[in-house]
Amino acid sequence: MTPPENKTRILGVDPGLNITGYGVLETSGGGLQLCEAGVVRSKSRGSLAKRVSEIYRGICDVIATFQPAVMGLEELYSHYARPRTSILMGHARGVICLAGAEAGIDVLHYSATQIKKLLTGSGRAPKGQMQLAIARELNLAEVPEPPDVADALAVALCHYYLSRRPAELHG
Repeated sequence: MTPPENKTRILGVDPGLNITGYGVLETSGGGLQLCEAGVVRSKSRGSLAKRVSEIYRGICDVIATFQPAVMGLEELYSHYARPRTSILMGHARGVICLAGAEAGIDVLHYSATQIKKLLTGSGRAPKGQMQLAIARELNLAEVPEPPDVADALAVALCHYYLSRRPAELHG
């Protein structure tokens, strides 16, 4: 599904070992529209190798179908009390980065606080507030579910807005 001329697609990804959210936005002439959003699920009882393989294949399928020009990926964050979570999430992020690199698209990383602040004005916005912000920004009749989808769309929106600003405003 190649984007029409003068249109660019942005893939936003919220990495997770059980559920990885994704959202594809299309830009054209200053406008923005939702193409597709969903989740890639891995089997929580499978081996780590099988789980990351499922994530990799799922993201490769999304990239092949929608041919985004760029991928925005939420940066890794984990509480210091749970270092194992960071390690496991790193595996998921690694195969997602690999999928983007193999497809020849840029993979850009955004922190959760940067994304939340850009869309809500607060870097500590709760999931419900983020879902409402996404619904408002994309003129959706309902909030995106599950929250992983809203988070992925938030990453794509963050990239869209930051790519339109002068470089000195990033960060």
